[in-house]
Amino acid sequence: MTGSKIGVAVVGTGFGQKVHIPGLQAHPRTEVVAIYHRDAQKAQAIAHAHQIPHACSTIEEVLALPNLDAVSISTPPFLHFDMAKTAIDAGKHLLLEKPTALNVIQAKDLYRRSLKNRVVTSMNFEFRFVPAWQHFADLLVQNYVGQKRLIKIDWLVSSRADASRPWNWYACKDQGGGALGALGSHTFDYIAWLFGEVDRLTASLSTAISSRFDPATGELKPVDSDDTCNITLELIDGTPCQICISSVTAQGRGHWIEVYGDRGTLILGSDNQKDYVHGFKLWGAPIGQELVELEIPPHFAFKQVFADGRIAPFIRVVDQWVLGIDRQESLSPSLKEGVYSQLLMDLAHESNETGTWVNVPQW
Repeated sequence: MTGSKIGVAVVGTGFGQKVHIPGLQAHPRTEVVAIYHRDAQKAQAIAHAHQIPHACSTIEEVLALPNLDAVSISTPPFLHFDMAKTAIDAGKHLLLEKPTALNVIQAKDLYRRSLKNRVVTSMNFEFRFVPAWQHFADLLVQNYVGQKRLIKIDWLVSSRADASRPWNWYACKDQGGGALGALGSHTFDYIAWLFGEVDRLTASLSTAISSRFDPATGELKPVDSDDTCNITLELIDGTPCQICISSVTAQGRGHWIEVYGDRGTLILGSDNQKDYVHGFKLWGAPIGQELVELEIPPHFAFKQVFADGRIAPFIRVVDQWVLGIDRQESLSPSLKEGVYSQLLMDLAHESNETGTWVNVPQW
């Protein structure tokens, strides 16, 4: 398949329509050959709007297409497992949105199926591919901070701060809703990528807005998913890591990672509330010096920048996926990394329910 076009079906038309379709259509090696929506008329309308040849209203219809090599899934989390399992069992390569599934049992099942069926997988952990983040990772490898003393992560956004925003799956824990799934899944992945594996954790998950209006019933409906997460991790190397994530912080400070070591300090952050990829800057200071903004080397820069900041790093995820398909092996971030992120999410829920520290097992 090296060098040839890869036919991809996009399953999920919210984030899929905003990011997956334009990203896959912009990539020189992928061709969007089908769109899935459970409503056949909506599928047809979306296909027409984006010049996609096939519109499908069942997964079986998608997988029966003759020119289909791969599936890109961006549906709500409670649909991930069944859809991904069906695609993997049909031998289709898989690009999956986070969180991986509803629990680590499902995530491990998908990972093992992908190995059995020799399917190449990728997870859209896009922060790994943002230029400022890549320079940040490079400096950490170069031992800029030395021995780490403290990692502090704040991800404070206002996406759910409006109490009048209607009830949907995000408000339901059993459907994979909540800030931990939406944001914590990313956080757990990039902690493993940047700093290494976690030894143990403790978590407190809370819900500030306990009910929302449900347009389907015309009544207030309870919210049982978390909208704020306070988590403390201890890494394998002993470094403490403090995490505060919230989706209900009006005028929240955005997304920041601070790393303090015995040789220096690095701070990566963005206060852009409208686009969680655009706007990242990096500051650093060797011990005893003032923090200064660090220039991002040109070789990390995107080849093309889009109005929606999520598209450019998504294209780099697709780069990795396509390279893996050519090599017939899954490259990071794949379902393997998706399992680890999901494991830490499950343990955060366990810690919250038991009020205890939880050790992270090997898997």
